[in-house]
Amino acid sequence: MNIKPEEITSIIKKQIEGYDNNVESVDSGTIIQVGDGIARVYGLENCMAGELLEFPNDVFGMVMNLEQDNVGCVLLGNEEGIKEGDIVKSTGRVVEVPVGEAMIGRVVNALGQPIDGKGPIKETELRPADIVAHGIIERKSVNKPLQTGIKAIDAMIPIGRGQRELIIGDRQTGKTAITIDAIINQKGQDVICIYVAIGQKQSTVANIYNILTQKGAMDYTFIVSASAAETAPLQYLAPYAGVTMGEYFMDQGKDVLIIYDDLTKHAVAYRTMSLLLRRPPAREAYPGDVFYLHSRLLERAAKLSDKLGGGSITAIPIIETQAGDVSAYIPTNVISITDGQIFLEADLFHAGQRPAVNSGISVSRVGGSAQIKAMKQVSGTLRLELAQYRELASFSQFGSDLDNESKRRLEKGKRLLEIFNQDQYVPMPIENQIMVIYAVVENHLNDVDITKIKEFEQGFLEFMSTHHKEVPEAIITKKVLDDEIKKMLGEAIEEYKKVFLA
Repeated sequence: MNIKPEEITSIIKKQIEGYDNNVESVDSGTIIQVGDGIARVYGLENCMAGELLEFPNDVFGMVMNLEQDNVGCVLLGNEEGIKEGDIVKSTGRVVEVPVGEAMIGRVVNALGQPIDGKGPIKETELRPADIVAHGIIERKSVNKPLQTGIKAIDAMIPIGRGQRELIIGDRQTGKTAITIDAIINQKGQDVICIYVAIGQKQSTVANIYNILTQKGAMDYTFIVSASAAETAPLQYLAPYAGVTMGEYFMDQGKDVLIIYDDLTKHAVAYRTMSLLLRRPPAREAYPGDVFYLHSRLLERAAKLSDKLGGGSITAIPIIETQAGDVSAYIPTNVISITDGQIFLEADLFHAGQRPAVNSGISVSRVGGSAQIKAMKQVSGTLRLELAQYRELASFSQFGSDLDNESKRRLEKGKRLLEIFNQDQYVPMPIENQIMVIYAVVENHLNDVDITKIKEFEQGFLEFMSTHHKEVPEAIITKKVLDDEIKKMLGEAIEEYKKVFLA
């Protein structure tokens, strides 16, 4: 073969001209320890805190610790098949979750993946799960009520759109029931609801989904579930994923209600991760930054300024206490972060009070700003009257002779408590609440037997909707009880009483 030198030269020139100088650089490291959902990786020089790492078998991890000679991360999936010596690649991205209208009506896990068997979700975009909350300049004061449909709460411990109201109490005192009622009551109120289940049983989440579906509430609700069977990292991530999905709607000027059920299990999941990552334990073995864990989550609830669209996220976190101890570490942390708390007492629950709200230590720091004027008018003296009733009730146990005024207060207090008794999953419209509470506060029910109060309430509301429809309509329209409405309402109560007591 005779190959001329110039031919070789031309081939080399063509190769040089066609040479692509794009070099792809991937930061990679080696697993030096793996187990219990935690991995330590050596060799990731340019790693960020919170960054996603790509492990073998399509499993991702999240960087939690940046140490001198290795990176500590938690696995967001099954660690089976991942072993020491495997190569780990950095992605340059933080943990992101899908957001969009397609989420509504679905049940998803902490990573935004559907788990309800209804096929994939066509999300519109991805957003980081953990971001900095809106600053104070971007917010405005809470000025619009978010009604729960529960008389005791809407009257005495009102919640406003953009508020953070804690529900706290022992297990099995009806904490979740209040939040489900609040979601059901948002029907037709143009509020998107998100229920975040952290460490709950899958059967419990399925039951809540079925109830919300039956009540038509899944039309404006979605559920983010990190059940008890999930790993601690996914339980840790779930509330941040939920609020990120909610911020998508808030940025569009919509109102959002998000339930965190519950943050006690969230703190336990974070403690589990932290201890496995060898972070130093502090009080009750929680890491020192456990306050920041919940504050950066709950600070993302806000009422945005009109310039940013005026949207809001209302957060209702749940905390479980042990034997009513609200002075424990996590309860005191979350009480100090939130704008008030609804305390559910086991003794009241077992005495038959539903919901078992202790009006003495329950408080809303937004208060009257989250109520319409008509409700303020009827509920103004409720706390005082219930406090007087409790004091007199404990005093009257000793069998002392009471004066007539004390007896009257006792009887009125009993009727108030009876009116505040409410069945589960039947939230009451605000105008009905106002009419019923007005009847008790204005002493119209003093001559109705205490055992017949619930029967009176039901019949009275039916009577008003059929014979005096103009009264509830006027309350809704005017949002205030003027002399005309008071006169009409008083006459209607007396008219029904004659029929009821006949």
